[in-house]
Amino acid sequence: MGEKQRKLLVLYASQTGNALDAAERIGREAERRGCPASIVSTDEFDPSSLPHEESVVFVVSTTGQGDSPDSFKEFWRFLLQRNLGNSWLQRVRFAVFGLGDSGYQKYNFVAKKLDKRLLDLGATTIVEKGLGDDQHPSGYEATLDPWMLSLWSTLYQINPKYFPKGPDVMIPQDELTDQPKYRILYHKQETLEPELMAESDIIERARGMSPGKLSKDKTKPDCFLKMTKNEVLTKAGSTKDVRHFEFQFVSSSIKYEVGDVVELLPSQDSSAIDAFIKRCHLDPESFITVCPRETENNGSCGEVITHHVPIKLKTFVELTMDVTSASPRRYFFEVMSFYATAELEKERLQYFASAEGRDDLYNYNQKERKSVLEVLEDFSSVQMPFEWLVQLVPSLKPRAFSISSSPLAHPGQVHLTVSVVSWITPSYPYKRTRKGLCSSWLASLTPEQEINIPVWFHKGSLPAPPQSLPLILVGPGTGCAPFRGFIAERAVQAQTSPIAPVMFFFGCRNKDTDFLYKDFWESHAREGGMLSEVKGGGFYTAFSRDQPKKVYVQHRILEMRKKVWDLLCDGAAVYVAGSSTKMPCDVMSALEEIVMEETGGSKEMASRWLKALEKAGRYNVEAWS
Repeated sequence: MGEKQRKLLVLYASQTGNALDAAERIGREAERRGCPASIVSTDEFDPSSLPHEESVVFVVSTTGQGDSPDSFKEFWRFLLQRNLGNSWLQRVRFAVFGLGDSGYQKYNFVAKKLDKRLLDLGATTIVEKGLGDDQHPSGYEATLDPWMLSLWSTLYQINPKYFPKGPDVMIPQDELTDQPKYRILYHKQETLEPELMAESDIIERARGMSPGKLSKDKTKPDCFLKMTKNEVLTKAGSTKDVRHFEFQFVSSSIKYEVGDVVELLPSQDSSAIDAFIKRCHLDPESFITVCPRETENNGSCGEVITHHVPIKLKTFVELTMDVTSASPRRYFFEVMSFYATAELEKERLQYFASAEGRDDLYNYNQKERKSVLEVLEDFSSVQMPFEWLVQLVPSLKPRAFSISSSPLAHPGQVHLTVSVVSWITPSYPYKRTRKGLCSSWLASLTPEQEINIPVWFHKGSLPAPPQSLPLILVGPGTGCAPFRGFIAERAVQAQTSPIAPVMFFFGCRNKDTDFLYKDFWESHAREGGMLSEVKGGGFYTAFSRDQPKKVYVQHRILEMRKKVWDLLCDGAAVYVAGSSTKMPCDVMSALEEIVMEETGGSKEMASRWLKALEKAGRYNVEAWS
């Protein structure tokens, strides 16, 4: 008997779904070349069985400031055990593909540390790690495409049994139309018992059935918030529209701390939802349940169906499928090509789905931020089954915001500081105006509407500081949001006990138009306030466009180097919040310069000094793109 067919294991760790998409793509491309692939999340794989695998591809994303996806944390803890020797994985070959954003300091940190640890445990690399970059015009796929070709070629050289017909011989695409992974069951209304359900249960029911639900996602909201204030903070002439929102808890309240993050589930435009349902020839009033086919095949589909109470199709679309703001992925265009009846549309879709058409697809799709609805309207001959749409339409994701209130200073309330996102697409002649789904929806709300907003609370990257801890805060633009909560909280604490000094560096374009919470900061900078120099702190502003030479927060930090250094020596913690593009790196460089100057050490020594600060929990960054 000949040697049996080789199988490829693809392990992924995804926070938002991108790494899952990439892992599925690797699996599909392997199978098209005749190599069976198994795609498993790292939190559903037993890491102790890793030595028994022959070839493993890891696809891992890096979130925030070098953070691991939640689904990776247990797996990573297992790999760090000291009793695993340097020959534990000596029979294993592996390849790592990372997804990250080079705008962040710790670009693809998770992929890099995983690659190193696997080598330390004795595993052998198949190909050099691939690092996908969100900043690239074509996204991570610009790296993934050539990386996969190298992976197939090397695997074939290692053992031709992976690809019996060679790494370049693919099953024709029209012979391999994958089955959708989900099955939709339609229910007759007369067989359904009328059921009064709480709003939170409806959301939990819909999102619990959604393919976009990642492992360990909480589908039921922690609670609901109701808007009580919608105030424009920026003045006429500003290039931005920044809002201050206040909310109160509806029925139950959740305990939170300063520095925490709240996620809101936005509502989509109802007319766009209706247009999507009409375009796809769906019945909005029908009741459905969504069942994974794998459970159907192993006989447990009935159990899933009894667990999932049917839900109205329109409600399912509204709560789980982002048809109005998210751009579809490449595989969406590939599946569309199977259902296109117009020959020109079919050819164009096949081209978009190919490696050769990647850049043109980017120009058509991501660059223009086409929505699913717009793409379906552009290819009018395509009639995709709802099962495929449920699987491939990007999931409607909650949007995360730093909380700008303090539960001590603002009991029963949650405040947010939100920049309303709006931009014009670059491609001539379209030049379309696009708006952020959640921020523009929030900006359109009024307290009188009394809309219940589903929310989830969780810890961010900024731990709540004890009042005895001196602070150096850096928060330009909406990065000031969490620090408004910090200062408000310390003001309450100061009424009964001593508090440590706080230095705050704030920046924006223009003093007259963009100075967010001006009265709040200035009142606390006056004598006796939380930011007053009398109390050992200070409030420092950088208005970048108010003079010929641009001035940013890092320049103000350098101007106050002596005071910054003294506070660091007194045990201060540094907190940085705001845009991820350059600011966090520039702030770190300014602090490195101060450390070098004050200690007389080298740049490397200063870098190590700040890394030690970070390790001790005294250097915290929350940045967003």
